[in-house]
Amino acid sequence: MQEQDPIDYGPLAGLIGTWKGNKGKDKSPEADGSTELNDYFETLVFIEAGETSNAEEQTLSAVQYTQLVQRSSTGKIIHREVGYWLWEQGTENVINSLTIPRGLSVLAGGKAITKRSTVFEVEARLNCPNWPITESAFLQTKASTKSLQKKMTLSGDKLQYSQHMILDIYGNEFNHNDHHRLMREVLITDNLS
Repeated sequence: MQEQDPIDYGPLAGLIGTWKGNKGKDKSPEADGSTELNDYFETLVFIEAGETSNAEEQTLSAVQYTQLVQRSSTGKIIHREVGYWLWEQGTENVINSLTIPRGLSVLAGGKAITKRSTVFEVEARLNCPNWPITESAFLQTKASTKSLQKKMTLSGDKLQYSQHMILDIYGNEFNHNDHHRLMREVLITDNLS
C-alpha cells in the first residue's frame, strides 16, 4: 500500500485545535434604535478537512470549524457558526465560507500573511460577484447584512479576531462589531510507561 503525502495546510495549520476565550465584547442593535453591549465567552474548534483540486488547476487545503458564542451573564447562546477556511496552496489567498443558522451564508475572500504572526483578512459584500453574502427573504427585508470584514491574528497559542459587519436592521444602518482573544486549549496526557 502506497503512503499518501501529508497535506500542506500552509497558514491554516496553526489554527487546528480547540480555542477558548471568556472576554469577548459584542455590540448589537436593539429594536428601539439603541445598542446593547454584551460580554461573551466562546469555543472555536478547527479540524483538518483535507485538500481538493478545482479543475486540476487550483489546490485548496481546508480546515472545518464550529463557533459557539454564549452571553457571559446568562450562558445563553447568542451565535452559532459553521464553516471552512480554505488556503490556495502556493499563494497567500484564503477563503472563509460560513453559514449562520439565521438564513445567512457568506463567501469571503482575502489574504493570509505570515511574518512574526499570521494575519488572515477576508471580506464579503452583499451583491458582490466574487465574495458574496446570501440571505433569506426575511433577512433581505428586515435585517440585511451589507458587508463583512474579518481579521484574525494567530501567534502560537493565541488567536485574536475582530469582525465588522454593516447591517441594515430595523430600517437603520448599524455597525456591528465583535472582537475577542482566545487561547488554544492544551490537552494534558499521561505518559506512563
